[in-house]
Amino acid sequence: MTPLPDRYCPTDGSRVPGDSLAWCCPSCRGPLDLDFAPTPAPLKSLTGRVNSLWRYAETLPLSSPGVSLGEGRTPLVELTDRVSAKLDYMMPTLSFKDRGAVMLAELALRAGPRRVVADSSGNAGTAIAAYCARGRLPCAVYVPLGTSAKKLEQIEAHGARVEVVDGDREAAGAAARRAADEPDTFYASHAYNPYFLHGTKTYVHELWEDLGGRLPDVLVLPVGNGTLLLGAALAVAELYGAGLLDRRPALWAVQAAAVAPLARAWEEGAEELTGTTPVAPTHAEGIAIARPPRARQILRAVRDSGGTFLTVTEDQIRHAQLDLASRGLYVESTGVACWAAVREGALGGRSAVVPLCGAGLKSGLARA
Repeated sequence: MTPLPDRYCPTDGSRVPGDSLAWCCPSCRGPLDLDFAPTPAPLKSLTGRVNSLWRYAETLPLSSPGVSLGEGRTPLVELTDRVSAKLDYMMPTLSFKDRGAVMLAELALRAGPRRVVADSSGNAGTAIAAYCARGRLPCAVYVPLGTSAKKLEQIEAHGARVEVVDGDREAAGAAARRAADEPDTFYASHAYNPYFLHGTKTYVHELWEDLGGRLPDVLVLPVGNGTLLLGAALAVAELYGAGLLDRRPALWAVQAAAVAPLARAWEEGAEELTGTTPVAPTHAEGIAIARPPRARQILRAVRDSGGTFLTVTEDQIRHAQLDLASRGLYVESTGVACWAAVREGALGGRSAVVPLCGAGLKSGLARA
């Protein structure tokens, strides 16, 4: 089996061996990146490959998956003549989080820990639980109070233990990290573990293939912990660096106005989060993250791409969800945030793709 690449801290350069169960930088306890710089295959060589995200094998840090559920290769449909939607809710667990969860479960399977722990507001937890079930890995998922009952039901159905934390999303993360520090524990963190980003980047590799070797002017992406946006930035860099793109798209990051720490930092021209962010109730529970661990990386990725930040109100979220439903697309309230941000003309004629990240059956309609 090919040795796993080392991980490193983007802040202070500390390194962690590839086979270590360490989940953060030993010095600053920040998230880690992967010492991995692949070269993607040219378009014509993809013909006839497996119809899942594993068709992009050259770009993935793991191979020969044992826990795959056929994730990836989701449809692309037109919303307008300039905007398309990628239906990432058409995944085995009904959300885009399967892209990263399969990588974490595969990594955990190779590590052979006593248990796997994760934290989530729902979708990442359901995905980790499903792929751990596939790999026969014992799993516990820490969720904040108020998480959708349907998501809790799904996590438990896969055999994972649900730990409901009396607090918000940040409190659930803190509880999971305490558990992750216990011996022989694998922390399947979509925020801290870089393998998750190397799974979510396949979203862009698929777009590039489906659009015939190009990308739209703008990639509009929801941002809580920023895993889809950072994965997109990785894929764009890989494709552009290999000469397979003639230009890079702008990354437009979308947050709920109720919980928008990154958008506020962006407006202030800051390179890091500023002050504290109160967590107000929002229908976009999946991106209601007050202190994303990779905040600096997210802000830099948007800035380097020539992109921007947008925020959406609760009314915009409700209206966008109903609008998509009227087009035959039933999407959970977090998953409509990007369409809410651009459907009324913000793009100014640019071409764009928005991800529809989670199925409406997970949370139901957003109510006033």
